[in-house]
Amino acid sequence: MLFLKKSPKNSFKLSMIKDFVQAVQEETLAPIVSSYNERIRPLLDCIDRLRNLKVMQEGIQLPTIVVVGDQSSGKSSVLESLAGISLPRGQGICTRVPLIMRLQSHPSPEPELSLEFNGRVVPTDEDHIAEAISVATDEIAGRSKGISNVPLTLIVKKNGVPDLTMVDLPGITRVPVHGQPEDIYEQISAIIMEYIKPEQSIILNVLSATVDFSTCESIRMSQKVDKMGERTLAVVTKADKSPEGLLEKVMADDVNIGLGYVCVRNRIEDESYEEARAVEATLFETHPLLSKIHKSTVGIPVLAQKLVQIQATIISKCLPDIVRKINDKLSTSVAELNKLPQQLKSVPEAVTAFMRIISSAKESLRKIFIRGEFDEYPDEKEMHCTARLAEMLSDYYEDLQLISIKVEQKQAFLEEEISILEEVKGISLPNFLPRTAFRTSLQKMVMAISATPAGFVNKFWEYLQGVLVPVLMKHSDNYPQLQPSIRRAAQNLVSKKREQSADWVSQIIEMEKLTDYTCNPEYSATWHDLMRSQDRFMIIMNDCTKSTSLEIDGIGEVEVGHLRNHLVVAQQAFDLKMRMTAYWKIVLRRLVDSMALHLLFSIQNLVNKDMETEMVNELMGTHGGALERMLEESPSIAGKRYRLNGSIKLLRDSKEIVAEIMDKIAAYAD
Repeated sequence: MLFLKKSPKNSFKLSMIKDFVQAVQEETLAPIVSSYNERIRPLLDCIDRLRNLKVMQEGIQLPTIVVVGDQSSGKSSVLESLAGISLPRGQGICTRVPLIMRLQSHPSPEPELSLEFNGRVVPTDEDHIAEAISVATDEIAGRSKGISNVPLTLIVKKNGVPDLTMVDLPGITRVPVHGQPEDIYEQISAIIMEYIKPEQSIILNVLSATVDFSTCESIRMSQKVDKMGERTLAVVTKADKSPEGLLEKVMADDVNIGLGYVCVRNRIEDESYEEARAVEATLFETHPLLSKIHKSTVGIPVLAQKLVQIQATIISKCLPDIVRKINDKLSTSVAELNKLPQQLKSVPEAVTAFMRIISSAKESLRKIFIRGEFDEYPDEKEMHCTARLAEMLSDYYEDLQLISIKVEQKQAFLEEEISILEEVKGISLPNFLPRTAFRTSLQKMVMAISATPAGFVNKFWEYLQGVLVPVLMKHSDNYPQLQPSIRRAAQNLVSKKREQSADWVSQIIEMEKLTDYTCNPEYSATWHDLMRSQDRFMIIMNDCTKSTSLEIDGIGEVEVGHLRNHLVVAQQAFDLKMRMTAYWKIVLRRLVDSMALHLLFSIQNLVNKDMETEMVNELMGTHGGALERMLEESPSIAGKRYRLNGSIKLLRDSKEIVAEIMDKIAAYAD
């Protein structure tokens, strides 16, 4: 099979298409029977076969000549003259579905005609073709006067017809007649726009000589998608009915027809096609007005020749791109299919897939929770967990400090300490600081901040669950039937870890309340620094002429005048305050440090051990059956697999078709 990539060799093959088509164009002749070269047939067959495969549903546009025109513009007459057959006639819309006309020059004197629709091929003949089209149209669009976007293909193999493929669309009408839907105009417009919008479409716009071209609805529509008319060819019908001013209208080109005009005479029903052609030739030769129109723009044979040349040009332009798009689309579809989860056929396969989910999820969690890597979530800052945890711990420490400051600010300097000393005094030697006083002060401070660590662990585990669950959902996305169990396992695990952390916090708080201890030398150093202010403090206490404010390093300026009434315990209170201040700094840092160590340890255990255990217990425990459910592919995955397999088959068949034409072109080049 041929698979074209960008390379010198394949670039040469693609260029051969243009050379091949150019040679075909150079051999075209004026008479309708001889104006088509048999070499163009393989190219048309290639495009027609791709169209039959419905490759356009894969987003690959095919070069198409699209025939549009207002109702009663003479569109059917033009197509009849090109095909040499009779099409349905009558009042209202005759063409109610897109009619794909495949005309093939045939050496046999006996024509071969057939219709293809709804997956069937229906042979017919010249005498019954109009009736056969009407019957097929009724089957597709219904017996009423409504329309349908489902195409009907007419194949005409006949001696003397041009090798052309065209799509005839319903004639444009604004006013619905009896039996037609009220939105008939909108329906027809939608079909027409769908066909003429792609840049690969050539618009054959059929205009009546009896009307002002600028008022034609078909012109308005074509100008929407082809403003400069670069891919629009106009056929002017009924030239014999309105010859006055026709030359001027064509020459003026007020409606931007880039590919030019061809003026034709409509066949009268009792005329044979040969007679009609002879009468048409005589008309443009002898009529005093019509004979002034250049011979290169009049007559059905000229129209046929132009269409073949335009068709050859558009194929030359589009085929290389079609080859590339087929290959690109095929590669993309195969890659997408390979990304789908393996279809599981046994429980061991389901277990393997499940363990693969756990393994991949664990690696992602190690990245974002432990190693601080966020390449999987570069723009989702909430998933940058090490950074967010550091911020949370910093905020936690600030909260502890703010609460401590608020507690101290509730009472004047040393009032709390004096109150405690008054209550713990006993029958003992004076000037000894009772340990009970220090522990009482410590317990009050610990109780004041005890709710903060508990609130912090709740906040942390809520955040972790918000990260853990999406990561697990992402890695189990191919098995939606498994996701409820995985989500439940993750939520249960986080709940357990939250309870463990809450118990740990309670223990830490109780330990801090129970004893006062640290081996950190910073405690003694800080206490000594603070006690340097004690002498100045006592001087102020004993000398009423001194200022009542005192600047203490590490604490700031404090008011001490109110303490002169407590000279007996003031010195002990000052010592207690400085010891508590020095020790409390150690306590706060210890709460933060131990919290950080606890959470990091909990995360390590969750990722490396607890998560897998919880998920296995969930899937095989009380809820059970999850692994068996993995064998039942979800509807969304099954539908996607079916669609991709269909696309791959279609694209591979298309590649075979393109390969055949490329081989023929290569043989021609040789």
